[in-house]
Amino acid sequence: MRTRLAAVLMVLLSTAILQGGSPRPASLPDVVPNDNRTPAGHLVGDTLHLSLVVGMATWHPEAPDGYPIDVAAFAEEGKPFQVPGPLIRVREGTILDIQIRNQLTDSTLTLGGLASRPMSPNDTTVLAPGATEHLRFPAGAPGTYFYYGIVGKQDTLFEREQLAGGLVVDSAGSNANDRVFVMNIWGEFKDSTLYRNALAINGRSFPWNERIIATVGDSLRWRVINATVRRHPMHLHGFYFLQEASGNLFADTVLSRSDRRFEVTESMAPGATMSMVWSPDRPGNWLFHCHIGFHVVAEDATLDPPPGDGAHRFSNDIGHHMAGLVLGISVVAPPGWRPPPYLHPRQVRLLVQEGARRLKASRALGYVMQRGPKPPAPDSVEIPGSVLVLTRGQPTEITVVNHLKEATSVHWHGIELESYWDGVVGWSGDSSHMAQRIEPGDSFVAHLRLPRAGTFIYHTHLNDFEQFTSGLYGAIVVLEPGHRFDPQTDHVFVVGWDGPADPPDLVVNGASKPAPLVLKAGRDHRLRFVNIGMAARMWITITRDTTLQRWRRVAKDGADLAAGNQEGPARLVIDVGQTADVVFRPPSAGVYHLKWRNGDLMLDQELVVQ
Repeated sequence: MRTRLAAVLMVLLSTAILQGGSPRPASLPDVVPNDNRTPAGHLVGDTLHLSLVVGMATWHPEAPDGYPIDVAAFAEEGKPFQVPGPLIRVREGTILDIQIRNQLTDSTLTLGGLASRPMSPNDTTVLAPGATEHLRFPAGAPGTYFYYGIVGKQDTLFEREQLAGGLVVDSAGSNANDRVFVMNIWGEFKDSTLYRNALAINGRSFPWNERIIATVGDSLRWRVINATVRRHPMHLHGFYFLQEASGNLFADTVLSRSDRRFEVTESMAPGATMSMVWSPDRPGNWLFHCHIGFHVVAEDATLDPPPGDGAHRFSNDIGHHMAGLVLGISVVAPPGWRPPPYLHPRQVRLLVQEGARRLKASRALGYVMQRGPKPPAPDSVEIPGSVLVLTRGQPTEITVVNHLKEATSVHWHGIELESYWDGVVGWSGDSSHMAQRIEPGDSFVAHLRLPRAGTFIYHTHLNDFEQFTSGLYGAIVVLEPGHRFDPQTDHVFVVGWDGPADPPDLVVNGASKPAPLVLKAGRDHRLRFVNIGMAARMWITITRDTTLQRWRRVAKDGADLAAGNQEGPARLVIDVGQTADVVFRPPSAGVYHLKWRNGDLMLDQELVVQ
């Protein structure tokens, strides 16, 4: 279903009209970013009356006085144009009475999503230039949806997904105390090699978009809508969220309690929607962002990229090295709030080093844990970084020593910790105590409390393209108290990129051709999978000859899965910024194949069972 949906949306949501379709007046009206707090139209009895218009306007997706682009946009008649389009929000049982006028004078307009849910991909309406259409339909099933428009003929060379807005149907007894966030993308080739993007959440790119303000203890309910033709693994720093509903353009499903999952990264397919809830129990600044590097790094996620000297990549101002599909969150402490005591921490020393070039990346960077009184050689590296084996509930101080000739940082991905230690330069902490870059020759001490056992990630959060793709990432394994890490039965697999080329050269545990791994037959083996490349989700399987094996899924993103029947075929999909744990018991001796695949990209590792 998801593959079919992605294919449908790639056709439905793309258009080749360079700037939107119509001749440009000398002066176009401005687009107003839509924070999706105010529903459009007016309700009379059980009917919502709404008049929409699609016309040309000038959108500033970054700063209000930043780079302008002329786009086709939705508006309520007599009101400003908006990106995303006006929010349509009603209770179930409501009739929607909508009039749509195509203000474009020389381009047809194809409308989708303005239909009763669940809906068919064929539920579209075509308006000729200057035409008006009247639609009347029941809202249908409760859920989170969207509507969209396509201007002119279809073409996938350009993205014009700014012409989309949220559509929410609330259940009869629900309390609509939530926020709606819509992702929109506009893009085109600036020249033969450079593709420029406007990547926005509720009409603006980070750091120019809204900052979410919350208080410790708040229950935050969000509806997130991916109104784009791209997949986005959405990652929340510092906290887990519970996904309560999962849907798409056509239908939405409230998840059963057994299917709901705590996670820190959710892979949102093209046209996907989700309803999530989370509650911050620590103050400070946090992020919710797409984990695809091309969607959040300033030089790729802005219309007017920073200068090419690269200095912005190391700036202490987060707006110089992050942009795009990011939400900033500031959590305020209530009066009298104090963090719990941080007593008797374990000491770990982690060195950031550069060694001789390996494989295809231009550099070899790595994290190396100091394992004894004598530090490792200054040019020794481990790619991926040393597996950090820690203990749940044991406070741990990790001293990060930067032996590089450039600044760096470390983000503890999936770890529930205080904001200042989260590792986002120029953001983590608060206005009075904000994380700075780790300068060459300097160090930084991160405090980790480790409230749960599981598989997590640590990685650079500065100069991402170069440092990430040169090896600055690694896995964290947090064990229950009293447990020991046994490499005979506990196996960590970390996939990353070898250099910044796209499509990528992939490596698993630092190797493009992983060496065979010997397993003991008749024993349970915990396989911990980590995907921490710049992009590219991975399909993972275990086969013997051509036969797909079986395993038991036990955790995602470090959180245990719900009890029940998690046995199934040995295959899963893991997106960037996700971890997954399975238990595999080889049925007999022989040679098995652990395969990582994305399209034509594949890595194959033999599992030799004895």
